[in-house]
Amino acid sequence: MSTERSSAHSRSPHPRAVPSPRRLLAAAVAAVAAGLVALPAHAVGTRSFELRSLEDLKGGDLTGVSVDSNGAVRAGLTLGATPLPDATSIWSSVVLPDGTVLLGTGNEGKIYSVSGGRVALVATTGQMAVSALALAFDGDVIAGTFPEGKLFRLPRGAGNGGPAKVFAELPDTEDVWGLAYDPRAKALYAATGSGGKLFRVDAAGKAQVYFDSDEPHLMSVAVGDDGAVYAGSNGKALLYKLTAPGRATVLYDFDADDVKAIAIAPGAKGGTIYAIANKYAEAFAPPKRNRSGPPPPQPARAPKPGKGVLMRFDRSGVAEKMMSDDDTHYVSLGLGDDLAPYVGTGAEGQLYTVSDNHVARLVADTDERQVGAFMMAGRRRFVATTDPAVFHEVKGVGGADAVWTSKVLDAGLRATFGRLSWRSDGALELETRSGNTDAPDGTWSPWSTALAAPGDVKSPPARFAQIRARWRRDPGAVLREVKLSFVTDNARAVVTSIEAAPKGQTKPSRSSLPPSGGEAPKPVSALQLTWKVDNPDQDDLRYRLSYRMEGQSTWRSLLKPGEKVTRAEHVWDTTALPEGEYRILVEASDELANPPERTLRHSLESGTVLVDSTPPVFRALALQGRRLTGEVADGLGPVARVEVSIAGLEEWRPIFPSDGVFDEAVEPFEADLGAIVPPGAHLLAVRAYDSAGNVVTRDIEAR
Repeated sequence: MSTERSSAHSRSPHPRAVPSPRRLLAAAVAAVAAGLVALPAHAVGTRSFELRSLEDLKGGDLTGVSVDSNGAVRAGLTLGATPLPDATSIWSSVVLPDGTVLLGTGNEGKIYSVSGGRVALVATTGQMAVSALALAFDGDVIAGTFPEGKLFRLPRGAGNGGPAKVFAELPDTEDVWGLAYDPRAKALYAATGSGGKLFRVDAAGKAQVYFDSDEPHLMSVAVGDDGAVYAGSNGKALLYKLTAPGRATVLYDFDADDVKAIAIAPGAKGGTIYAIANKYAEAFAPPKRNRSGPPPPQPARAPKPGKGVLMRFDRSGVAEKMMSDDDTHYVSLGLGDDLAPYVGTGAEGQLYTVSDNHVARLVADTDERQVGAFMMAGRRRFVATTDPAVFHEVKGVGGADAVWTSKVLDAGLRATFGRLSWRSDGALELETRSGNTDAPDGTWSPWSTALAAPGDVKSPPARFAQIRARWRRDPGAVLREVKLSFVTDNARAVVTSIEAAPKGQTKPSRSSLPPSGGEAPKPVSALQLTWKVDNPDQDDLRYRLSYRMEGQSTWRSLLKPGEKVTRAEHVWDTTALPEGEYRILVEASDELANPPERTLRHSLESGTVLVDSTPPVFRALALQGRRLTGEVADGLGPVARVEVSIAGLEEWRPIFPSDGVFDEAVEPFEADLGAIVPPGAHLLAVRAYDSAGNVVTRDIEAR
């Protein structure tokens, strides 16, 4: 799915959630922190940030611009910002005929009006939040609230900031989550919890249960042009269709936790239904009840984002997924003038729309956490957000003042920046700045002189950089691709550890005890060498391997002439080597990525490595009755194991040395075999292993 975004605000850059699919490119070097790829170039040591997709271009500051999935940046929506300082959250909205916007807020259940850039308190409800607003009954405003399940009525033209008049109290109800008005039937529908009931309320405030679901909450409700009522639940996330009181069918069963909102297209597209559903990272918990005291404070911690999906249903009920996001849940839903759906997110304060061919655009990207309500149709368009509560009026489409700023680009180390290039339709000006903190601050360099054509960057060397594009010369220009080349300071690769183990055998974990008993190791004539390297600038490395016998000073190459090792592992064939203890030297060089004058090397010497291909010998072996005695010796040691078996049975039983521990090159042993060897004559086999797995076997007769 492709997306486009726009915003009217500047902020510190940070990664953004976007619809699936996402993260299409694998990160390299430390640029992974910026969500960009520092691609290795053919030039020695040169890398580049290449910003060409939505993932690359979307994460920074956007002022009056949009970014689409094809990597095109162009003029976009411009948003205003009117704070609501006395509100902590915005839950609902409604637009009056004169263009005034009413906003239902929490945590004190107040209703505010916004008109001409001015905010005024219209009414108070004494509830925790005004969760739903609807125009009903010839222009009056009905407000749904929680936690007492009350409906309030604001007559046309009323609202001086005083207490609102209770219109109806819904029996056995704590939460009013959604309201929908049917003007033909002059009936108001209320989706409620915690009993999962849908109420039908008349103009006199008389409420009747229209549908009693098996779900704990009904979260959303909408009325179609044909009079059918649609309701969405929390619990199993069911979308119901009701054609008469109590007569419900399930239109769709979402793989989610709730159906948060429903919108129905009128007119020529009448019958097309849109619904957003969410699967949450945390279990749904209605707001805490506090009927007698003041409303509780806003939670200090925002809930974890869930996963959202937007579905469309045609007249016959056929479902089609239009858009989804695995990084955020969806909070609000509405239709634009063209009847395209818009969705407000529960994280990052974003507003999306999606076309009939599933091409999504991010049309508003605010500084706040959540889009609680919005309107993208008619003459009064806005986005209302939470954390903090802000009313953003859509003022128009960006132009000469439009600015695109990239996310912070991380080179991983201090870098010298080279050529800045881009592709565009129309004239643009690009600038850069750099610094050594991951968020721009006063220590960063100022923005450079603008480049009207690709050229060399003048920003000083630093680890981090940003790029900015301006549309002052051509408001209709389109920026399509940006590339910034750089070379980091050469950092030394450091070999931190070397391990050697018999080829084909795994070394026991250092966090656990080695196995006791079991099969003895198999003798091998090759060692698997592995090593670890800290490589801060991710240069391609070449390794040179050498060895020397313990006690000697001469290092000899372990590699064949012309052999080049570029992986942190190597198999060492020890067949032709004398037995003894050896040490390995691993040298790491970044010569493959740097010219000779910049090449850096580091080497590390291993601990002792045993090369042993000769089995131990029995110096003595005797059997008196059922008591076995003997002595095993190994040239290098230690002796690792002695065991005995009755010939032909292949069931070997271990024998301990006289001192109880196998840890020396010579180990005497004595054992009573009465419990192993039954009465009678038997041929016994006795075998001994050294620590390299070499084995010797002797036979002895028991009478």
